[in-house]
Amino acid sequence: MSTGRHARPSPLTTPGALRVPQITAIFWLIKLLSTAMGESTSDYLVHAMPPVAAVLLGFVAFLAALGVQFRQGRYVAWSYWLAVAMVGVFGTMAADVLHVGFGVPYTVSTVFYAVVLVAVFVAWKRTEGTLSIHSIDTPRREAFYWATVVATFAMGTALGDFSAYTLHLGYFPSAVVFLAVIAIPAVGFRWLRWSAVLSFWFAYVVTRPLGASLADGLGKPKSTSGLGLGNGAVAGVLCLLIVIAVGYLAVTGADVQDPQPQAHLQAERVRSRRG
Repeated sequence: MSTGRHARPSPLTTPGALRVPQITAIFWLIKLLSTAMGESTSDYLVHAMPPVAAVLLGFVAFLAALGVQFRQGRYVAWSYWLAVAMVGVFGTMAADVLHVGFGVPYTVSTVFYAVVLVAVFVAWKRTEGTLSIHSIDTPRREAFYWATVVATFAMGTALGDFSAYTLHLGYFPSAVVFLAVIAIPAVGFRWLRWSAVLSFWFAYVVTRPLGASLADGLGKPKSTSGLGLGNGAVAGVLCLLIVIAVGYLAVTGADVQDPQPQAHLQAERVRSRRG
């Protein structure tokens, strides 16, 4: 057993350190960019190399990014968004494998991943008592968080493909539909007193098919209702935008959550009284 001044707490057990960012406008912007980037990057890789190799590469990158994220012990902008980006790529591949590799219809894969997502939510709620991202300050809670994120990406990918292909809406009309749907939790939270947790996860799920529909619309050939810009080009531009936005957050710390806002407020009140 190690004792004394040289003993250091594990970075995986930093007490009170929150591991996800504050929810701001730039959070939703980067989230949307990352969903679109994941879609275009996945589509590019599975055509640029053998599909099996692409999926294995995506899986390894996903595990490596999560490993880096968990080692931080607290929220760090670049490692968090790297993990989100890799989830975006691998989550897309996981959804596509069911359809392309095993011939599972988009309707079935959408329902399957929706059931998986609900199961993760139920397990998380029963284990930790809350689904709030403001409570993610332990490795176990963070594990539930990332399991949820993976499930939302996989389900959102299948849902976007279901809308574009099964319902024959195409890419940009599907994006318009999901843009309207994502307004529902905003209205519910603002005017109908919906729970902040419900509103957040509702919007979080919908950003995936919205971003995927936009990425497909930009990258896919004109023969399939896209603009034909190419998946590689779209992925490259989106990656650059994400790097710029995350770089801004890393420098400014604008999205770092305050783990104890009430304690800080109380301290300010005590200081003001003493003054």
